[in-house]
Amino acid sequence: MTRQVVVRRLLELDKAGTLETVHVRIAAESAGVSRRTVWRWLAAARESGRVETVPRRSAFTFTDALWARLSDVGGNVAALHRWMTDHADEVLPTLDRKALPSLATLHLAVRREHSQGRVLEATRPRYARVDPAAYDRALAELALPGTVDEAGQAMAGPAPKDGAESADTASPSPLTDSGVRLYVPGAHVVSTQQLGAVTEAIAHTIAARGIVCVYGDPGHGKTVAVHRALRVLPRRFPVHRALVAVKPALPQLRAALLTAFGLPATALTNRTDAADRALLQALQAPGVLVIDDVQRIAAPELDYLRLLVDTPTTQTCLVLCGAGAERTLARAPALASRVLTWQQAPRLDTEQVPTVLRLFHPLWDTAADADLLHADATCAKGNFRTWAKITSHAYAALARSPETAVDRDLLSRACSRLGPTP
Repeated sequence: MTRQVVVRRLLELDKAGTLETVHVRIAAESAGVSRRTVWRWLAAARESGRVETVPRRSAFTFTDALWARLSDVGGNVAALHRWMTDHADEVLPTLDRKALPSLATLHLAVRREHSQGRVLEATRPRYARVDPAAYDRALAELALPGTVDEAGQAMAGPAPKDGAESADTASPSPLTDSGVRLYVPGAHVVSTQQLGAVTEAIAHTIAARGIVCVYGDPGHGKTVAVHRALRVLPRRFPVHRALVAVKPALPQLRAALLTAFGLPATALTNRTDAADRALLQALQAPGVLVIDDVQRIAAPELDYLRLLVDTPTTQTCLVLCGAGAERTLARAPALASRVLTWQQAPRLDTEQVPTVLRLFHPLWDTAADADLLHADATCAKGNFRTWAKITSHAYAALARSPETAVDRDLLSRACSRLGPTP
C-alpha cells in the first residue's frame, strides 16, 4: 500500500475526529513500515496540507574522476570534500557552489558505492595517534571484555616503524579480521587492482544470484579478496562459510553445509531426507554460501552441490574458491556449466610491487625500488604470500639489529630463509 493511500485515509479519520492508535497500527502493517513512520507521514501531511510527497533531489553519484581522486587521498572523504570545495569550478563547471554535496551526503555516496561492489584501487594504512606499544600494554592491563580478538591479539594500531616492540605486546601469529595470516605485526591488507577486480566480479555474481569461482595459484590472495569482497556487501545478505575436510564423503559435506547455516548437523547428518529439506529451506533466503579450498571436494560431492543450487527455490549465491578450483570443477561439468563468473586472482605485476609493499608494511618505506624488484624477480615472483614471509624475516632482523639498513643484503638474507620452494 502506498504512502498516499495510507495518509489520505488517516486524514479523513482525523478530520472526522475518529482517528485512534489502532488505525495507525493497521496502516503501518499494511504499508510495511513502522508506526513511528506513519505518524511522521501524518504530521507532515497536517503541516503541509498535501498528501503527495515532495520530490527529493537526485542522489549524488561519483564520477570516475572523483573516485580516482578519492583513491589519491587514501579514501579520506573529508579531504575529498575540501578539494571539491576548493575546486568547485572544475567539479561543477556549470553550477554554483550551492550544488556541491555536503560532507554527510558524500559519506552516504561512498557507502553506496562500496555496497555496489566498487572499491578503491589502493588504500593508505591508518597510523595510531598514540604510541601503539603503549596502547597495547594499557589494553592488556585493562583486559576489558571485547578488547581481544579471536586470535588472542589486542586490537590496536599497527606496530612502530622501527620494529622495537616488546615480547609482551607482539603477537606471534598476527591475523587480519578475516583470519588471514600475515606473519608480521603491523601489516595491512592492501586493496590492489587484482583485489578490486575480484570484488567487482563477486558483487556482480551475488546480485545475479549466481555461482562464482575464484581461482589462481597458491599465495595470490584469493581468500583475502573473497573476504574483502564480502565485507562490502549490504547487511541484508548473510554470509555462510562452509569448512570442508580433505576429500569429504557426502555425509561429511552435508554436515559442513548444515553447520554453515547454523542447523543441527549432529541430529540431521544420518537423516538424508530431513537434512536435504533443511538445506533447501535455508537456501531459499537471499545470502552467500562460501566454500574455500573447493579443490578438496571430489566430483560426486560437487554434483550434490549442483543439485542444491539448481533447485528453483534457491536464492543463495555460491562462492567457490581455491587453488586449482578451475581444474576441480572441470571434473564436474554439470556444475561448471552453471558457473556465472570465472575470476582469476593473478600474481602482482612487477610495477606494482614497490607501491603495494610500502602499503603492506612501514618497514619497506626506506627500501629502494631496485632492491625490491630484484627480490621479486629472483624469489617472490609476484606472490603476495611469499612477500609476507619475506617481510616477517626482515622485521625479525630489524628487531634484533635496529641499525640494519633495509637494502639488498637484508632482502637476500630474508629470502634465504624461505628454502627451495618460497
